Amino acid sequence: MKRFLALLFTLSLTSFSHASDSFKVCWSIYVGWMPWAYGAEQGIVDKWADKYDIDIEVVQINDYIESINQYTAGEFDACTMTNMDALTIPAAGGVDSTALIVGDFSNGNDGVVLKDGDSLKDLKGQQVNLVELSVSHYLLARGLDSVGLSEKDLTVVNTSDADMVAAYSTDDVTAVATWNPLLSEIESMPNSTKVFDSSKIPGEIIDLLVINTETLKANPKLGKALTGAWYEIMSKMSGSDSAATKAKTYMAEASGTDLAGYEAQLASTEMFYTPKAALELTNSADLVKTMKNVAEFSFTHGLLGEGAPDAGYIGIETPAGTFGNSSNVQLRFDPTYMQMAADGSL
Repeated sequence: MKRFLALLFTLSLTSFSHASDSFKVCWSIYVGWMPWAYGAEQGIVDKWADKYDIDIEVVQINDYIESINQYTAGEFDACTMTNMDALTIPAAGGVDSTALIVGDFSNGNDGVVLKDGDSLKDLKGQQVNLVELSVSHYLLARGLDSVGLSEKDLTVVNTSDADMVAAYSTDDVTAVATWNPLLSEIESMPNSTKVFDSSKIPGEIIDLLVINTETLKANPKLGKALTGAWYEIMSKMSGSDSAATKAKTYMAEASGTDLAGYEAQLASTEMFYTPKAALELTNSADLVKTMKNVAEFSFTHGLLGEGAPDAGYIGIETPAGTFGNSSNVQLRFDPTYMQMAADGSL
C-alpha cells in the first residue's frame, strides 16, 4: 500500500482541472503504443495540435509503471496504459480518468515463460518474476486458475519491466510473466518455453490512451487533436504500401526490434485500426463483463485501496452500463471522440 499512500500525498499537492493550451502526453514501449512515437516524430501530432491551436508534447517514459504514476501525480494530461492499470492506479488513487482511445487488445502479446519446463503446472513451487499488480500479474492468476493452481502455489517476485530481460538471464530467475517486446526477447533465450499467453483470454487486456477526465472536459480540443492524430497514424500504418512499411519500420527500430519482429508482435495484437472497430468493443456489453473480472481480481489483491469494501467500490462507466458504484465513478470509457473520428467530424 505504500504506492497508494505516496500517490495520495502527491495528489493533495496537485490540481488537475484547468483550461489550457499546452499539454503533455506520456507513453512507454509496447507494440500498441509505438504509433505515438511515430506520430510525434513525423509531426502528425503537431499537425492536429495546430489544427486546434494547442500544443501537445509527447514524452517517452522508459518504465511503464512510472509513466502511469507520473500521470496520476498530474505531471501528464494523458498516458498510455491498460484497462486494469487505469483502474488500479489513477482511478484507485482518486484521479477520475477517461479511456479516450481504445487502441487494441493483447491477443498473445502478454505471456508467461519458464526455463526447463513446458506447462503452467511446472510453475508450482517456483518463483515468478513480474511487475507486481500489473496485467502480467492478472494474466498469471488467470492462467493458474485454468490449471487448478493459485498464487499460493508459487512466489511472486516484483521486478521492473526495465530489469526483466537482465533478471531472466540470471540463474536465480526461472520464470517470468511479461509483455512484448520483452516477451519475445525472453522467449528466444535457450531452454525457454511460453506456457500461457493472452490469446487464451482475448479482449481482457485492453490497451488505452487514458486522459484526466476534468482536463478533457475543460479542453475538448485536446481530445479531438489526440484522436485525430491517432487515426491518421492508424490509417498510415495499416496500409500495404511503402509508407506503411516505412512507418512500421520506424516503430520497430524505436522499440528495439526489426520490421519482422514488430510484425510478429502485431500478429499477436488485435489492433483497432479504425474507429469503427474500437467502437464495437467500447460499446459492447462484453466490456462491462471484462471490467467486472478485472475489478474482482483487483479487489482480491487489495488494488482498489485499503478502504474498498468490495469489487464495485470504484464505479466503471461504459456505454453499455456502469459496473460498481455509480456515485463513485473514477474510470470512464467514453466513445465520444472515437465516434467523431468514425463520423469524419474531427
